[in-house]
Amino acid sequence: MPGRPHRPMRPLWLCRRCGAPWPCGPARLALLVEYQGNRAALLLHLADLRREAVEQLTVLNPSSPPGDLRNRFLSWVRAPR
Repeated sequence: MPGRPHRPMRPLWLCRRCGAPWPCGPARLALLVEYQGNRAALLLHLADLRREAVEQLTVLNPSSPPGDLRNRFLSWVRAPR
């Protein structure tokens, strides 16, 4: 499994490699590297993924929607100090 990327397993939104809720720590680091210098594009990309995750998780469990996934998908992307 070395080198295998930390990608989301849809529609569960768990990491295919480590099983943690996606984006897991390694996925976050990889995204920061991939979008280095363009945090606005990263935020737009993550917002789209968050919307997709909410839709898919709601379909999986309509009686208990996932709630606010903002922290999981967006709050960790901060401008460098």
